Amino acid sequence: MPELPEVETMRRGVLSVVGSVVRDVARPPCAKRPIEVRPRIDLFRRRATGAQITGVGRIGKRVILELSTDDRIILEPRMTGLVLLADPPTAEHLRLRIELSGGPDPELLFWDRRGLGSVRLLSPDEMASELGPEKIGVDALSIGWQGLRTALAQSRRAIKVALLDQKAVAGVGNLYASELLHMAQVHPERACHTLKPAEWQAIHDAMVMILEEAIRYEGSTLSDGTYRNAQNKDGSYQNQHRVYDKAGNACPRCVKELVVRIVQAQRSTFFCPACQRKSKRR
Repeated sequence: MPELPEVETMRRGVLSVVGSVVRDVARPPCAKRPIEVRPRIDLFRRRATGAQITGVGRIGKRVILELSTDDRIILEPRMTGLVLLADPPTAEHLRLRIELSGGPDPELLFWDRRGLGSVRLLSPDEMASELGPEKIGVDALSIGWQGLRTALAQSRRAIKVALLDQKAVAGVGNLYASELLHMAQVHPERACHTLKPAEWQAIHDAMVMILEEAIRYEGSTLSDGTYRNAQNKDGSYQNQHRVYDKAGNACPRCVKELVVRIVQAQRSTFFCPACQRKSKRR
């Protein structure tokens, strides 16, 4: 967390900075675990100051500020990072301040409670090396079902674990993997190489539907309250979750079975044992 819907919501929330000029870049004093800022702040400031923001993009779970110099500012939230235009949830976890001029927003902020995120200023060559197609898979909202199958079908990993591989498909994380597999009625422990074409198509269709629905609700703010949109407001997709963090509750599809929690690759997975059978009944 945040995953594709939350990061896409952040991206859309800061589109108003397009056309603004970077006036300064500052790293506020922070006694908490430091995040990665690269290059060091004096070089970062020197390269970015005076550049115009020409676009705001997204690569997987990262917001990309496109500059007129062809450099890119990569804002990677990881677990608890936020890209904000409004006041941050706390002052003590503010990690970077980009002061702006020539537009409606005086600044853009990067906030991170746990300090696991990063901010990088990359040249075109560095972008290709660090975030090119050999490093990051096709975006989950761009890939077709056959492309998804090609990327994962030879793997012997469980489908839930494989969907988290950002080199295969970019943007899906732990929460939405559980949700989409429930919609597709595929057991999370099914090995990728055992899935039939119709199941790959169902997984793909569910992935697109779940991610687009979550974006409409501006992402999921979980019980820890960390995720916020660019205006420091909650998302609301958590109210639509079908199985994620619903262990012990009745499955919303079949109503009769209870949602189960298991652990895969050290992460919680939630599913319905009736709707998502690991093997077909004889």
